[in-house]
Amino acid sequence: MAARYTLRDHADRPFPSSQPGRFGGHAKSRIYGRLDCRAAIAAIARGGPYTRHRVFFADEASAVSAGYRPCAVCMPQAYALWKARRDA
Repeated sequence: MAARYTLRDHADRPFPSSQPGRFGGHAKSRIYGRLDCRAAIAAIARGGPYTRHRVFFADEASAVSAGYRPCAVCMPQAYALWKARRDA
């Protein structure tokens, strides 16, 4: 099957994939989250520049390695851990 998706790797480089990403992110804010995140869905619905900076990751480890932080809305536990480590 031909690649239909563009995902980001652990170094935040794009690569073609035949599988869709499991996590979405925003390249400017460096935040990643679940594809069903209500905050991301609302931003997409508003239109504007948000969608131009939307990126996708195959897994959470790739997003973290690429320098993205968890979304506080859809991943509150992961966000709390990230924040505690950052503030330590």
